[in-house]
Order: sequence, then structure tokens, then C-alpha cells
Amino acid sequence: MISRSTIALLAVLLPAGSLSAQTLADYDYEHLSFNGVRLDYGYIWPNKVEPTSRYGLQVDLGFLGPGVRITPSITYWGSQMSRKELGRLADRLNRLPALRDNLVRIEAKDLGEIRWSDLAVNLEGQFAWETNVGIMTYLGAGVGIHKLNGSGASIDGTFVEELLDAVTAGFSGLAGVEYEPVRRLRVYAEASYTIMSYLRYPALKVGAAVMLPTKGESGR
Repeated sequence: MISRSTIALLAVLLPAGSLSAQTLADYDYEHLSFNGVRLDYGYIWPNKVEPTSRYGLQVDLGFLGPGVRITPSITYWGSQMSRKELGRLADRLNRLPALRDNLVRIEAKDLGEIRWSDLAVNLEGQFAWETNVGIMTYLGAGVGIHKLNGSGASIDGTFVEELLDAVTAGFSGLAGVEYEPVRRLRVYAEASYTIMSYLRYPALKVGAAVMLPTKGESGR
């Protein structure tokens, strides 16, 4: 049997009913427009490079439909390729006929330090709802165009650099919480997972948003 305390906890954490829906509806039918700017800092754990910081700039375009917020963004990160991935790259190079036929073998250490960076333009849609404790929570998905760039003293100007340089699509899922401590200033925390053909990584980030006044503004 569900206890009264459990029911009370669920009532706090779950989305508020018609009252919260009406609060979001104040924005739902406005045309998308520039509502504010978001700056965030995060950390990612990629499968091919060392864990590193990620920086982001978002634009809040408001709500497209009931509870659906649109946020385009630009993100950047850069890090050293992991030792394990350097070993895989060396193995791929050793299978090339030019090296195999001449009995030349490359080791991971021969490649030195190789840096991989990513500059991406993203578009996210977030389904947001407010809780009874004044915190907005959201789930969402995004698509992005990622410009990956490889660099290193041993590969600059070679075909290996060309292998690492790429423009590719990426897809992400995300979940976050957002709070407005003072009027028009919002702070938020978010967890996400991004998948590309070359890379994948989970990420955590925190940020702050400065919001502009909007028509019919009623507190949030």
C-alpha cells in the first residue's frame, strides 16, 4: 500500500496540474522570438578523447507550442585523443599497403599527442513543465552539425589529419532542471547524451540565462 508520505512526495515532484499548464500556456501561443541568452559550462566523457570541458551559448526562442521550448545553440570542446584510441589509429595505419609492404610499423607513441576539437551548431526542442516547488523540469532532444578538427605535430598536413577532420550530424537526448532565483535570471543544470558517427559522450552542464521581458509576462 502506498503511504501518505509517498503520495505527498509525488505531488511535489510531478508536474503541477491545470494551474502549471495555464502558466506555460501564457507563452505557448506567442510567435517564436528572441527571449534571452544562456551561457553554460559543462564536462563531457567522450569514448575517443580524454574527458574535457565544454562551453555553450544558447538562444531562448520561447515556446513553440504547449510546453515546447526551442533553443538553438553553439558549443565547443577540445581534448587530447586517448591513448587507447591512438593505438587503434596506429593499427589502422599499419594495415595500409604502403606501410605493410615496406615492413614499417607505427606504434601509438610514434603519433605523439593528437588533439580533437568540435565546434557545433545545435537545435534543441525541450518539453518543459513546472513543479509545485517552483522548479521547471524538462526533457528534450536535439540535432546538430559538428565540425570535428584533428591536429598534432605528427599529423598536421598529412592524410591522417584529413581522416580526423570531418563535418557530421549529431543527435542528443537531454534532461534538466531550471530555477528562477530573481526575476529574469534563471539557473539550470542538465544531463545529456550525444551520438555522432565518430564519437559519443555523456555530458553534465550548469548555466545561467538572462531573459528579456515578454508580452503578457506574468512572473515566469
